[in-house]
Amino acid sequence: MLFRKLRPDARLPHRSHENDTGADLYFCPEDGLPVTLAPGETRVLGTGLELAFAPDHYDIQIRPRSGLAAKHGLTVLNTPGTVDPGYRGEIKVILSNFSNEPFTVEPGTRIAQLVVNFVYRPPFSFTEEENETTRGEGGFGSTGL
Repeated sequence: MLFRKLRPDARLPHRSHENDTGADLYFCPEDGLPVTLAPGETRVLGTGLELAFAPDHYDIQIRPRSGLAAKHGLTVLNTPGTVDPGYRGEIKVILSNFSNEPFTVEPGTRIAQLVVNFVYRPPFSFTEEENETTRGEGGFGSTGL
């Protein structure tokens, strides 16, 4: 995958370990200043990166970092966020603070993970035939807690 830097201090996604599937995304604000998320607040944070090229068979997702979620109550609101391969705007993260404490995000903070998966795009069509299953129409807790 190729990225274009939108700001000089933007950093490429980084995998901490060789076999990690998630690569950290870094906060890179336009003004270079930290942002404080109040309890219950949601903000859209920039990474300073734009996709320059991604093959059409890639599914690019933005996911929360487990440490931010477990230790600080921060998560990516639209988990997983999707970055379509043809999108050419800045990659941004919708970060929410579900804790009771404010959290300051400094420039360069790892705010989310980028995960790339192979995707198959099957054709969609209608049918008039019913396909009975043992589950049937059961959903939303129908199998118990």
